[in-house]
Amino acid sequence: MNKDIAKRNAAEEAVKYVKNGMVVGLGTGSTAKIAVDLIGAKLNEDFQIVGMPTSINTKLQAEGLGIKLIEIDEADTIDLAIDGADEVSPDMSLIKGLGGALLREKKVEKKAKELIIIVDEGKMVQKLGRGELPVEVSSNDYETIGSKIEALGCEASLRIEKDGTPFVTDNQNYIYHCTFVDGIEDPASLDASLQSIEGVKDTGLFLNMATKVIVGNDKGIQIIQ
Repeated sequence: MNKDIAKRNAAEEAVKYVKNGMVVGLGTGSTAKIAVDLIGAKLNEDFQIVGMPTSINTKLQAEGLGIKLIEIDEADTIDLAIDGADEVSPDMSLIKGLGGALLREKKVEKKAKELIIIVDEGKMVQKLGRGELPVEVSSNDYETIGSKIEALGCEASLRIEKDGTPFVTDNQNYIYHCTFVDGIEDPASLDASLQSIEGVKDTGLFLNMATKVIVGNDKGIQIIQ
């Protein structure tokens, strides 16, 4: 599979759902970046949208394309959000956030009347947890938080920059990448347990949020809804 073609096919289909005058959540990551570029290319006198970016990188990208933007707290609901995912299970449960923007992504996408997820077919899994689950945590007392996360049955590794310092999110937090040897048996229960730990800001489990998943491949797309 050519991932670049697959991602573009998914992004092109998703952008068809963006209508003039909508407030649109703009996702983060390689596939979402394509969608934002495509939205920017559609802008003209008769087609304008307002974007709510999910990261500083996406904000800069959208500004460069001339997309009008609002901040997360400037609207309680938005019409649509388009974003990628790291893993998608058959019931449209997601792992997101390995790009480091999960807290903002979830804040924006919880506001969306419709959340369209765009992925290449390599992101489809039978059970979540094939790869790492990101968990965003406070930088204060992060080691204690990490120990409490590991007590839930995973190995938690702090995300580190190339220079050896901890990766810092747009919200000035740290991120643990959590590995579950046999995958995640009960995502809802795990999410609740993680959220109950003091200092956990949010998790990369996006459950009961996606309304449509567009899966790209070399030849076209498949839609799950």
